[in-house]
Amino acid sequence: MGWTVLLLGLLAYGSGVDSQIVVTQEPSLSVSPGGTVKLTCGLSSGSVTTSNYPSWSQQTPGQGPCTIIYDTNSRPSGVPDRFSGSFFGNKAALTITGAQPEDEPDYYCVTEHGSGSSFTYPQHLR
Repeated sequence: MGWTVLLLGLLAYGSGVDSQIVVTQEPSLSVSPGGTVKLTCGLSSGSVTTSNYPSWSQQTPGQGPCTIIYDTNSRPSGVPDRFSGSFFGNKAALTITGAQPEDEPDYYCVTEHGSGSSFTYPQHLR
């Protein structure tokens, strides 16, 4: 049985023009245990670039979010190397290679816009 990545919603922080940007994402993806899945995070206007400092966080129920990728493709100490960050076309991407059952929590993409504005994009991996 595979897991499915489901869009849970969009939470935007910011003001002015930046707050009009919305994040785009495929509604669902699936992956089998041991398989590979790519989560992408795009913008309604323009491309995600290194200037947006894209990062990804993982959150298990009852716990706070934990950063697993920052500055596009850097991993904090202790994060397994099956998690990798990159760009995919004009989007930021999180790839999980060799998905494990413990990889099931929510995932958040964060991109910076203007003076500290950011957009988070929660997804659930099943």
